[in-house]
Amino acid sequence: MRKPGSPRTDAMIRGRQADTERRRTRVEQSLRDLQTAGEEVSVTAVARRAGVDRTFLYRHRDLLTQIHTAEQTPADGASVGAAVSRASLMADLAAANERNARLMGRSSQLEQRLSQLMGEQTWREAGLGATNSVDEMQQRIVQLEQEKGDLKLQLAETAEDLDAARAANRELTRVLNHTS
Repeated sequence: MRKPGSPRTDAMIRGRQADTERRRTRVEQSLRDLQTAGEEVSVTAVARRAGVDRTFLYRHRDLLTQIHTAEQTPADGASVGAAVSRASLMADLAAANERNARLMGRSSQLEQRLSQLMGEQTWREAGLGATNSVDEMQQRIVQLEQEKGDLKLQLAETAEDLDAARAANRELTRVLNHTS
């Protein structure tokens, strides 16, 4: 048992217990009112109607159990249609969640396929990908050999131009050195 405390402490404890009892009474009355009116019963609805915080209901498991039981069974004044519509809404929600999962999977597949196709296209456009036939490969080889020959000719011409420029530079330097 509890040790007797000061009169003020005992009064505070009794006041707190009385407050809890008043709230419990309001919650029970609100639950009955919601059931009688045929309104939807939920923790939030009961707490709002009773003017208490939802945590109060979660601290008092017996009240929470009453609310959950009332959620599952239609009230006396409530029509069966309300329970059926809630059940159909839950079924619709489950179906929508399944459809959402399927669509997300399909979207992921399409994204992977698009990425693959774009990668292949980029690879081909860059000239790095494998060609489709041997003839195309042989044509590419001939084209590259022609480009190689053209580049060798350009290199030889550039080397000749450079040699000529060096010779002209030497000649000019020699002339300048002799005149002074």
